[in-house]
Amino acid sequence: MGIIGTAIKSKLTEKFNPSQLEVRDESHKHAGHAGARAHAAEFGEAEDGQSAESHFHVIIQSKALDGLTRLAQHRAVMDALSDEMPKIHAFSLEVLRAV
Repeated sequence: MGIIGTAIKSKLTEKFNPSQLEVRDESHKHAGHAGARAHAAEFGEAEDGQSAESHFHVIIQSKALDGLTRLAQHRAVMDALSDEMPKIHAFSLEVLRAV
């Protein structure tokens, strides 16, 4: 995992103490996509010439997010990642209920 993915994982771990956390860099799935090309031009390219660390999918399970509306969960995660978000082209979030 690269610098951005590592920062995402670190910040979410620190902020939410999750029982489950998966950070997937899905940038390779968007190779050739116009947004990925624009991202590569602005933030740099991977070795294959495509945008590096531009698309992420996060799965998180944390008691800290339980009881919040879906919107509040997403806002809390986005707030925790405010430094990383300007460098990311696409971000998807899946919040699991804590057991």
